[in-house]
Amino acid sequence: MDLQLSGKTVFVSGSNRGTGRVMAQTLIEQGAQVVVHGPTQETAQEAGESLQAFGAVWGDLSDEQGTQQVIEQCQHLMGAPDILINNYGTAAKGKWGALSSAQWLESYEHNVLSGVRLIEGFLPEMKSKGWGRIIQLGTMGNKQPNDIMPQYYAAKGAQVNMTVSLSKALTGTGITVNTISPGLIHTPELEAWLRAKAKKHNWGDDWAEIQRQFVQQEFPNPCERIATMEDVANLVTFIASPKANYINGQNIVIDGGGLGSV
Repeated sequence: MDLQLSGKTVFVSGSNRGTGRVMAQTLIEQGAQVVVHGPTQETAQEAGESLQAFGAVWGDLSDEQGTQQVIEQCQHLMGAPDILINNYGTAAKGKWGALSSAQWLESYEHNVLSGVRLIEGFLPEMKSKGWGRIIQLGTMGNKQPNDIMPQYYAAKGAQVNMTVSLSKALTGTGITVNTISPGLIHTPELEAWLRAKAKKHNWGDDWAEIQRQFVQQEFPNPCERIATMEDVANLVTFIASPKANYINGQNIVIDGGGLGSV
């Protein structure tokens, strides 16, 4: 299927590593002109050169100054993007009764306002194009939060709420707004965590067996595995395309059917 992304300009925040980097790579393979982003010049430029991206920008998206720096760099390279993918976000440890107000606010800065600032910065020019995509990267925890990391799940819940509100506000502009909410993703960090867990439970060191044991005992889903970064990137790429013109204001969970809700 031709996703009709050739020549479309894209900005992917937090794309110097992990799933964001795979998203950028997938979009580039579809012919999009992608600007990648990292927290520092070194990390951004490495990703840009390795992926042969259209450009690379850098800055701290958790504050006003860093976000404005990123916006100005993007505007210099390509103006406002046709497609804005707010992939950047952070998850910090935390428990009820052990979190300060500052930690709650910090999570909101990283996971909500980081995206809001980029949207506000790019939106006037995006509207003038008459077509666009804004995609937020969420988590299945925005539907089914855990008892730990409440500051993170609360922020991610606010992110979904903001997405729906924005989709309504952009009626008639040709811009759709959606959230993609993965369950667990097979990243190097997750694999390291599961391998440490496997040692405690005597699951061995074969990754296929570790994944099988973990899915069976702690993350049951009909697909019987954890998502790959490519699984998530493929969905994001489709939602970014003109083929997804009628998908708007949605929170799309990609968890292999683990959530099990209607």
